[in-house]
Amino acid sequence: MTVIPRGFHLPIAALIGTLALPSAAQAAVINPADAFFFGGPILTMDDAQPNVEAVAVDDGIIVGVGSRAELEADFLGPETQLHDLKGRTLIPGFVDAHSHFSFVGIQAIAANLLPPPDGPGSSIAELQAALREYLNSSSRAQDYGILIGFNYDDSQLLEQRHPTRQELDAVSTSLPIMAIHQSGHLGVYNSKALEVLGINADTANPEGGTIYREKDGVTPNGLLAENAHIGALLKLIPRFTPQQSIDMLMQAQDIYLANGFTTIQDGRTSPDTLQGLAQAAKAGYFKIDVVAYPDLVSNLQNPMLKGPLMSRDYADHFRIGGVKLTFDGSPQGKTAWFTHPYFQPPEHEDANYSGHPLFADEAEARRIMKQAYDHDWQVLVHANGDAAIDQLIRLTDAVQQDIPDTRDPRTVLIHGQYLRADQIPELVRLGIFPSLYPMHTFYWGDWHSSSVAGPELAKFISPTGTLHRAGIKFSIHSDAPVTFPSAMRILHSATNRVTRSGVILGPEERLDALTALKAMTIWPAYQHFEENSKGSIEKGKVADLVVLSQNPITLPREQLLELKVMETIKDGESVYRADAL
Repeated sequence: MTVIPRGFHLPIAALIGTLALPSAAQAAVINPADAFFFGGPILTMDDAQPNVEAVAVDDGIIVGVGSRAELEADFLGPETQLHDLKGRTLIPGFVDAHSHFSFVGIQAIAANLLPPPDGPGSSIAELQAALREYLNSSSRAQDYGILIGFNYDDSQLLEQRHPTRQELDAVSTSLPIMAIHQSGHLGVYNSKALEVLGINADTANPEGGTIYREKDGVTPNGLLAENAHIGALLKLIPRFTPQQSIDMLMQAQDIYLANGFTTIQDGRTSPDTLQGLAQAAKAGYFKIDVVAYPDLVSNLQNPMLKGPLMSRDYADHFRIGGVKLTFDGSPQGKTAWFTHPYFQPPEHEDANYSGHPLFADEAEARRIMKQAYDHDWQVLVHANGDAAIDQLIRLTDAVQQDIPDTRDPRTVLIHGQYLRADQIPELVRLGIFPSLYPMHTFYWGDWHSSSVAGPELAKFISPTGTLHRAGIKFSIHSDAPVTFPSAMRILHSATNRVTRSGVILGPEERLDALTALKAMTIWPAYQHFEENSKGSIEKGKVADLVVLSQNPITLPREQLLELKVMETIKDGESVYRADAL
């Protein structure tokens, strides 16, 4: 067959006289396909047919999977577009198991405070410099009336602590400043921001939240955690114009597309954001599928939860897939809820500090969770510490007593960092699907070992290897914007579990590349009740595909981070192409 130049798509009609196709075979084609992929490894994620030579796509649906010769005879017609992979690898599109799509767009209007290798934030002085540079180089802070810094990480700062309000005051005292921790569960606010929020020495801690104090025990030092931070964030976040909101969503969509995602999740969606996502979808802005899981507490009275968008079917690439609850905080921020004390408790906490639940009133949590089950809404629960996971198990056991045995609630454990081995059989018994976060091994593995839980417990964070050996499906995710939604970083972290310092954290929990890819494709599709339409290259499924620069199965695990997404294809249409293609 004639060799087509790399990345060049050409109708067969243009190859008449050069393409070696028997005329009889060509005449036999009754239903020619729109597109035909061949010329490189094709990894289907379908155990019944894991590797094939070719794929035929018509009208956005996969219509043929198998040998090249057979599919050529069945599907090549005069207008079929040939996609010669030229040795590159074709896989299913990545399914985002958990992130915060709308908040990825907000990064575009914030100063980058991430630590290396993703940003400059190695010390408080560098955080201040990044904030000043953003303030001086962009009009956005003045336009919005607030300077936002995104994703500082105290565990990676030279000072090994959070900045204070006074250190943010050194950047500006006239403009409110909000520096958001990389976990998303904490934030530091300058004096002007605290003034706008009405937070002072007389302000009590909200339920499920903490206002940290100075040495006098009463004056706020600027650090707010959990519900105190979330409440402040919602009050101070700018009220964007419709066009500004769309622009941020489109920037976020471009990031996901460049990383090979064809389905993305917006977790813990606020009421305003839920409305904005629905409007963006109706206006035709989405190229890829967006599934939202609104925060149940703040959306309890939201009529959208009982409307047509709460569905297993997409409308204009958008649907509401269920709801989300949050049972604890962040282990790296030391707000996750454990059954044991932290290895090194945070400042101002005693030696017995083990975090705390966000639902101290478990009866209230059960009442809210039962409402979701009564409406047959899928429930995603953020639970990092083992005590929070115990709470999830107790409440799921209780509320599932009242539903028919024929119903599949498919409740999801989000993160599950400190999932204990004895809790795994309980997840299986209750049908709780684990969506784990092995990217922590790179970003915070050293911190988990030295400060959060100690070296022994840290080896078992996100125990994907144990789950796999037990025959349990699971997914892995980025939790973006907590970490950048890099599909290759997700893959590399799950297969290597190498920390920033080069330590392999829990080598027995490493995955092989194929299993990790399943946890990024077919298994998160199952998590979303979409396993019959997505997640693998099978006849009848939507043509959500990704072209990778090399074969992740044959590449040494240490080199997986070098993989590049060359092209992303949604519903059979190319929606992203790398410049080098």
